[in-house]
Amino acid sequence: MNKYHRRRVVVTGIGMVTPVGPDAESTWSALLGGQPGGGPVTHFDASEGHATQVACEVKGFDPSGVLDPKEVRRFDRFAQFALVAADEAMRSAGLSGAPEGVPEERFGVIIGSGIGGMATFEEQCRALVERGPSRVSPFFIPMFIPDIAPGLLSIRWGARGVNFSTVSACASSAHAIGEAFRSIERGDVDVMIAGGTEASITPLAMAGFSAMKAMSTRNHDPEGASRPFDAGRDGFVMGEGAGCLILESLELALERGAMILGEVAGYGLSADAYHITAPAPDGAGAQSAMRMAIRDAGAEIEEVDYINAHGTSTPHNDRTETAAIRSVLGAHAEQIVVGSTKSMTGHLLGAAGAVEGIVALLAARHGVIPPTINLEDPDPDCDLDYAAEGAREREVRLALSNSFGFGGHNVCLAFRPWKGDP
Repeated sequence: MNKYHRRRVVVTGIGMVTPVGPDAESTWSALLGGQPGGGPVTHFDASEGHATQVACEVKGFDPSGVLDPKEVRRFDRFAQFALVAADEAMRSAGLSGAPEGVPEERFGVIIGSGIGGMATFEEQCRALVERGPSRVSPFFIPMFIPDIAPGLLSIRWGARGVNFSTVSACASSAHAIGEAFRSIERGDVDVMIAGGTEASITPLAMAGFSAMKAMSTRNHDPEGASRPFDAGRDGFVMGEGAGCLILESLELALERGAMILGEVAGYGLSADAYHITAPAPDGAGAQSAMRMAIRDAGAEIEEVDYINAHGTSTPHNDRTETAAIRSVLGAHAEQIVVGSTKSMTGHLLGAAGAVEGIVALLAARHGVIPPTINLEDPDPDCDLDYAAEGAREREVRLALSNSFGFGGHNVCLAFRPWKGDP
């Protein structure tokens, strides 16, 4: 479709469940206040044998207002997160299903997850080994598979349109938002629930990432373990949670009088074609995704005011991403703010792109950028403005959100504030 005939896509609802808040409002407030989400692992006993004993867990999660007791038993934690975040997003958009006059076939769901029901997988593996095949739950497969999240959401709200799960490691939910954006833009559907969910703070997942030397072992300082762009960073801190957005065509949002939170302006995606886990040294794939998103938004480089960086707190990622941003923006890189909210939420893996996309959207909407905490000794190779001193008030004309995943997947989403101009 010719770019000048594409439908515009806006955001009319958001929902979050994160390590720093049970909903979107509390999460946004905590991020602006620089609240750390890290602490000792409580989901299991990590004190015996685990090199990493810290994580950013969702505290006091209670899905009872959204799920009944039977659903809580039969849905893995990652699916519960998705349902709770989507419920908040739907309510904030003023929806209880497809909007009036919109056929259910034009209402869809795309939810990304890098791993899916990891806790269920581990539990059922133990049942098989310790008690035999007959003791494996008949709910094992539907509890574990990543695509059950969009399936459950479609069942709950009668969304019979586009429906699938994106699985691209830590780029999963950014891909989900981008593909939902494209589905509306080209006219396949009118409304989408899009986002991501993850719940992988489990013994096996933690051991696996630790074996790769990817996670921080700063166990003596849980709140300071996630420290993107700091010279003392030693790996990411595992997080969990979900983020969901309601996307719809601008025409529909205006017709039904919806509150428009912002506009999805562009989507860029690429592959490094370099290494299964390490980013390309020159950040070529990241550069390509950012350039594509800016071009897709019909924007000039000088319009970019904020980038929510992938910023994992790993030695290679932060250095490579900084270099990629400089390569794309040139001298304008000195004029923008780059931040990593992973310094507070930890790394939500497949859900990171959705939560951070919402942050970019809110930064553009409110004209305030969350800080990067724990940046005490800047890495000389990470030499941009990371808002280390606190939240920054400034106009954000175009906000980018970067997400990169193992396998060399790169996604960049671009958001604009809504100015009321149809």
